[in-house]
Amino acid sequence: MSPELISILVLAVVFVIATTRSINMGALAFAAAFAVGTLVADLDADGIFAGFPGDLFVVLVGVTYLFAITRANGTTDWLVHASIRLVRGRVALIPWVMFALTGALTAIGAVSPAAVAIVAPIALSFAARYGISPLLMGAMVVHGAQAGGFSPISIYGSIVNGIVEREKLPGNEVTLFLASLVVNTVIAGVVFVLFGGLKLWAQGAVDPDDRPEGREDSGDSDGSGGSDGEPLPADGGTGTATVTRPAPTPVATPRLTPARTATLLSLVALVVAVLAFDLDAGLTAITLAVILSTVWPDDSRKAVGEIAWPTVLLICGVLTYVGVLDEMGTITWAGEGVSGIGVPLLAAVLLCYIGAIVSAFASSVGIMGALIPLAVPFLAQGEIGAVGMVAALAVSATVVDVSPFSTNGALVLAAAPDVDRERFFRQLMMYGGIVVAVVPAVVWLVMVVPGWG
Repeated sequence: MSPELISILVLAVVFVIATTRSINMGALAFAAAFAVGTLVADLDADGIFAGFPGDLFVVLVGVTYLFAITRANGTTDWLVHASIRLVRGRVALIPWVMFALTGALTAIGAVSPAAVAIVAPIALSFAARYGISPLLMGAMVVHGAQAGGFSPISIYGSIVNGIVEREKLPGNEVTLFLASLVVNTVIAGVVFVLFGGLKLWAQGAVDPDDRPEGREDSGDSDGSGGSDGEPLPADGGTGTATVTRPAPTPVATPRLTPARTATLLSLVALVVAVLAFDLDAGLTAITLAVILSTVWPDDSRKAVGEIAWPTVLLICGVLTYVGVLDEMGTITWAGEGVSGIGVPLLAAVLLCYIGAIVSAFASSVGIMGALIPLAVPFLAQGEIGAVGMVAALAVSATVVDVSPFSTNGALVLAAAPDVDRERFFRQLMMYGGIVVAVVPAVVWLVMVVPGWG
């Protein structure tokens, strides 16, 4: 049995054990990386740790640390209140506002994970406060980021268009952008309908001065009183379970205290640092969190404990193992095996699936950079349109970023307050699996088979 096949089988075993024995998958993946890297790939410790996602570790820690402080001092309550007033109390519009906001950020040049890191904690706070499915809200944020992710001035768009130019393939920047925009918007619409969006419309408008019983505004009110209200789906509208949302209780409008004002300025500073100065989102967030902690230590005393450490372990462990796969050539081995197939259309759909599956665990940009050149030989035969193939590969490799093992999915998982995190992880993993199974085939059928370009 080849080393590449052994490494893939070990990954499957990790999934099975983590699912059936409730062991943190990241811890298992670290052990598997050590075993496969040492015994199969003949890697030393440096080779094994080459795949450790240090930048993602800092982003997850920094962003969750900063937004733990934001929740602790009541800034998220203030933001929720202000935003609900902005949309005239229509809670159903909030997911679409978050979709548009992350799309706008990536379209003007923000790296997709940076945009999600900025928007997801606020969006998930809305979800927790108003009974919106966290899966719905998280998916809207991630798909919004990918919807704008291939504009001609965006990071992803610039990278893919650069690869196309370097490989001397026909390209169309507008087609690439519109393909991702349309696919992600359609998916967002389907998610909105399936996971409770229509029920949000049926509720009409809410008074932002009301909130569910028991959700306090960090000292502005005690949250007492109220009675049981309407039952709402606990699983995003699938009908398998229901929870009862308590009737709202009038509360005082959240005030802008000095701590909250400073926190809002910190969030603005995070956006400016990432978008205007191209600074690292994780390091910037940690720095801002430390400054807030120094000035207002009471608000941030418990914030470090609220960093999503189990999520950090899970994501870093899995990505370290994927790094071992990359170091030992498993990913290249799989891609070359597919590109050697003599049927171009079959090779095209298989490459789309490889892009989706690998990208669900690894860098989307890295996968696109590897797969587009692999497609060059059969694109040169002229049987498949290059524009459609590149667009299909780009969409397949990025739309799956809702996976909890990708940077964007991990940020959503880490940012969700007041959820059963293991259950939310399983929901994201199942949803990501559905996207991986369905979307590559659909974009292949729509973009590749007709022969775009």
